[in-house]
Amino acid sequence: MKIIVLGATGLVGRAVVEALEPRHDVVKASRTSAVRADLTDSASLGALFGEPVDAVVCCAANVPLRPLAELADAQVLDDLRGKLLGQVALARLAAERLGAGGSITLTGGTFDEPIPGSGLGALVNAGLEGFVRSAAAELPRGPRINVVSPGWIRETLEAMGEDGTRGTPVAVVAEAYRALVEGDANGATVVPR
Repeated sequence: MKIIVLGATGLVGRAVVEALEPRHDVVKASRTSAVRADLTDSASLGALFGEPVDAVVCCAANVPLRPLAELADAQVLDDLRGKLLGQVALARLAAERLGAGGSITLTGGTFDEPIPGSGLGALVNAGLEGFVRSAAAELPRGPRINVVSPGWIRETLEAMGEDGTRGTPVAVVAEAYRALVEGDANGATVVPR
């Protein structure tokens, strides 16, 4: 399969590329790589599909932790554009271009329990899960669409000086993406543990 991995230069993206490359032709895309793409730039997303591909994996999505009382409207809109609306735009473009055997895998997130500053992220993640579930019903003969919703990544926690044992190893998270791309799930939300 020829697979685009958007966000290929980040921690999760690099691990996903590593998991997929032994068996697939992987096109690495990010804001800083040779193949440039940004979830907030629809023209760059459209350019990803200049050549036929079989699957798209988006690992480029995040929403910073921000206390509710400090959120400004512009920040809310920027975060919605980046993680939620950008992935919806990517999925729409991919759905038009991928065949019946294709796969679209997006990135959500999960908080085992609410933490300060996680309100906007929770909104975006719930929106992605609902979108994927509904979009799968609208693409019955088209590509499959799924979302991976990791919690804290072990390596991220360790880089922050926190206890890494509370997180999921990035290799386990990458395996969830690989399994969705190669499997037959449709409309699923996978929380890797």
